[in-house]
Amino acid sequence: MLTRYTRHWLPFTQMDAFDPPARTFVRGDGNYLIDARGSRLFDAVSSIWTTIHGHCRPEIVAAIAGQAARLDHATALGATNPVADELADRLCELTGMHAAFFASDGASAVEAALKMALQYWQSAGEPQRTRFVRLTGGYHGDTAAAMSISDIAIFKQRFGAVTFETLAYDAVDGAVGRDDVAAIIVEPLVQAAAGIRIVPAAKYAPLRNVRPLLIVDEIATGFGRTGTMFAYEQTDLEPDIVCAGKGITGGALALSAALASRAVYEAFLGARSENRQFFHGHSYAGNPIACAAALASLDIFDADRTLAHVASLEPRVRARLERLRAHPAVRDARGIGLMCAVELDGIGAWDVANALYERGFFTRAIGDAIQFVPPLATAAPEAEAFFDALEAELPG
Repeated sequence: MLTRYTRHWLPFTQMDAFDPPARTFVRGDGNYLIDARGSRLFDAVSSIWTTIHGHCRPEIVAAIAGQAARLDHATALGATNPVADELADRLCELTGMHAAFFASDGASAVEAALKMALQYWQSAGEPQRTRFVRLTGGYHGDTAAAMSISDIAIFKQRFGAVTFETLAYDAVDGAVGRDDVAAIIVEPLVQAAAGIRIVPAAKYAPLRNVRPLLIVDEIATGFGRTGTMFAYEQTDLEPDIVCAGKGITGGALALSAALASRAVYEAFLGARSENRQFFHGHSYAGNPIACAAALASLDIFDADRTLAHVASLEPRVRARLERLRAHPAVRDARGIGLMCAVELDGIGAWDVANALYERGFFTRAIGDAIQFVPPLATAAPEAEAFFDALEAELPG
């Protein structure tokens, strides 16, 4: 048992095995994190899929500081602020949605979307629509409803007392056509928490023009991760609600949104006495500082031609994945855009991840898979160096 030096209880971490002096980050610099020992680590997981343009990007830092000096926070319960309004406009323009409902993190955006779907059908005169359909192997967060529509046992098996039953559309015949289904929720193209599992675009074909609402969870895949601004653009899906988070602020601050179509939004309009308004909210929804960071991040996408950069880098990454696929210690190597995983065979993924840390690369294992989901600002030599280090750690 290690001696513990922190009272900070870490997510998904066995604290008895955690050594704070070895894993304490004290500074960010572009695509790198610097730990308390002075080691410089390439952030190969974008601090769990959040960092887009690198850490401490000056434009985002300046936007945060400037907004903090003008208006740090004001409630969104019956009031708004200019930066939240502007961000809502830009997100709706990017997605084709009509309105943005802001939340705090990915799971809270999913919770909002699920409640939005339930209240929508009550207003539409079909209150029996209370069931949800999801993909096999899906993951949508760790709050109660988000767990319920997830399908990874290790994340939810202890918490059955606070979850509800959902249906897998790819496992239950006719699930989508049932008259008690409120919404279908899917991760487009990549199931990140399932080990960067790639879902063929054809899998989503039965979800076009369905009666239940379609919720697309872009929390992990959004903001350029798969090569397009949002992954659903590559599937021909027409969502009713889009959940966005993680990279929305460039990775600098917590913020998320449930973006709704005009039809969904208008179902909540009416006289105050009708009580049709959305009965849901978060204390820090539409926080001006977080929204300012998000606007700065969207500006950088244009200034840096970020999506074009990802398109230029992807073939080199794909070539390294193909080379790794032939390695005897690799079961599979897969990816779309800059969301990649190398699934190992006969070797402990956490052992490899720890060895990579000592070589200057910070990543995490998901099951048997090593992640490579770096900032979109990653340069080609940085990507090559990661794969060189990974190959050097593989036996044979």
